[in-house]
Amino acid sequence: MTIAPITLHQPNRLAVGAGTTGEVGAWAAGAASVLVIATPFTAGFVDRLKLAGRIAVFDAIPGEPDVATLDAALEAARQSRPDLVVGLGGGSVLDVAKLVAALWDSEQTLADVAGPNRVAGRRTRLAQVATTAGTGSEAGIRALITDPGKGNKIAVESPHLIADFAVLDPELTYSVPPAVTAATGVDAMAHCVEAFTNRRAHPMIDGFARMGFRLVGKYLARAVRDGADTEAREGMMLASYYGGICLGPVNTAAGHAIAYPLGTRLRLPHGLANAIVFPHVLAFNRQVTAAKTAEVAMALGLGEDLTTQGLLAAAHGFCRGLGIEMSLAAHGATADDLLLYASEAHANRRLMDNNPIDMSVEEVLGVYRAAF
Repeated sequence: MTIAPITLHQPNRLAVGAGTTGEVGAWAAGAASVLVIATPFTAGFVDRLKLAGRIAVFDAIPGEPDVATLDAALEAARQSRPDLVVGLGGGSVLDVAKLVAALWDSEQTLADVAGPNRVAGRRTRLAQVATTAGTGSEAGIRALITDPGKGNKIAVESPHLIADFAVLDPELTYSVPPAVTAATGVDAMAHCVEAFTNRRAHPMIDGFARMGFRLVGKYLARAVRDGADTEAREGMMLASYYGGICLGPVNTAAGHAIAYPLGTRLRLPHGLANAIVFPHVLAFNRQVTAAKTAEVAMALGLGEDLTTQGLLAAAHGFCRGLGIEMSLAAHGATADDLLLYASEAHANRRLMDNNPIDMSVEEVLGVYRAAF
């Protein structure tokens, strides 16, 4: 098997550890105008950045940001004219911050930059301060925005979206509730596992993926149990970051494709959608990725020499043991919705084509029915 060449982009500077949020101010010295993108909750951390100069905060970021959200953030940027944009939040905030930094002072629109490598070079300096351990968006070159008209996600991918400075400060994640910690943690793991078992898998990315899912196996249950466990919180932030690196050159596969309609149609948080789907896709793909799947199962403590059914049950139990409600019906899905979800997921060739084994619409529908 020939291994395709890859190019790896990472933030120019990375700070990891308790209290590192305070390093942003010194790094940003000389920035006369700063725009912080946040949520109403994460805006409470702005003081910890120790910024000087004129600071504007845009905090109207919902869980699944759409085109209107981005337009409002761009308008805020055009009014404040920042020479530094700071993303302070989870993946949704960080994705919007990337696009604001790239587009606020540009002739380009979102439509112009959708897809790979279409962002023109110039952009405002960008710092990304993660407050959850899930998407790994602070590590990556990709931003996703929901298009409510089409009911799908617009993906922008460019090296010009990479952060100049990224911060992983576990103290910012202490207040993340157990349910969110669990779901976002499984999302981080899914990024690693889907890249690891991917048609485009690469030995270098396999290394990051292994580090990521091993950290999840070691620390996620601890972080859910005790939100102020600094070691566990930092371990999960690293797992999330490694997952973000996996997304650039390799990306996710069927798991994320199947999760997306649950976000756009059912309005489920992204991490929760991935957690519900994860055991089913892991078990489905095992027929062609047996050795790597066994490695994942061992790292997560699911057991060894499992049958496909045993793997499915153990992975389901892993997620449920974190307190995640694994039934789609319990989250408001109806049996009549599932075919629409399946056709939309199957049409997402950007991700489905990465899966190690082809899935028919019927097989995708089978995953939704099993998760129902």
